[in-house]
Amino acid sequence: MKKPIPRPVAFVLASTDHGAMLVNRHDHATVGAETYGVGHQLLSTSSYDAGEVSFLLMLLESRRANFGDGVVVIDGGANVGVHTVECARFMHGWGEVVAFEAQERVFYALAGNIALNNCFNARAVWAAIGASSGQIAVPVPDYLTPSSFGSLELRQTQATEDIGQPIDYSPGAGSLTAMTAIDDLGLSRIDFIKIDIEGMEVEALVGARAALEAFKPQLLIERIKSSEADIVGLLQPLGYKLFPFGLNLLAVHEDDPAWRQIRVGSPA
Repeated sequence: MKKPIPRPVAFVLASTDHGAMLVNRHDHATVGAETYGVGHQLLSTSSYDAGEVSFLLMLLESRRANFGDGVVVIDGGANVGVHTVECARFMHGWGEVVAFEAQERVFYALAGNIALNNCFNARAVWAAIGASSGQIAVPVPDYLTPSSFGSLELRQTQATEDIGQPIDYSPGAGSLTAMTAIDDLGLSRIDFIKIDIEGMEVEALVGARAALEAFKPQLLIERIKSSEADIVGLLQPLGYKLFPFGLNLLAVHEDDPAWRQIRVGSPA
């Protein structure tokens, strides 16, 4: 029998503050003196964005108090599932999570982390979120090369971030992947939507307009690669109050009593 070719290890199982998590040990990029990446945070500090997670759970608790059991969370751009697992464990018995991840290999880790933590009220969907349902070519990085994989942009622009390795955006280079509009999910209730999808946040909101009007969910939207003015312009006419929250915008509808209790910044 021939000697097998050595196989390098990327994904490892780590004991974190969020439970047992499958993490890519190469998930890190360094710019100047700063090293970042979801995997880097988890392996270096045992947690990821602990303050944001705690605040999110507080919002879910308010949603339950004001609107009752059956809370539904959409985690758009779930990565390996820190927010998904935390929300699912917190809402055991009274809520559920639908988590979307467009990168196939990262999606496998997301699904594994849901299973490892016995989150029977969470499900993972291998798909991107967009303005309409269809397909999108998702770039495929080398997961053995140190990079911030959560920073991967599905579409190239003039300002596309260097994640730590060159990415091939040429036609035919990506992996053809499903893309889903939130309005097409057919959900009977949505209470919270997290959107962290590297520059496609506005598209996701366009594809969720009917859901926003019908369910008035709370929103946490990353704003570093999308136009904040466009986000505000979409949400304010629908009755949303917007608050700066770190790299994100928090949006709470004026009909949701929680907005009067928000103390994270002045409303936009």
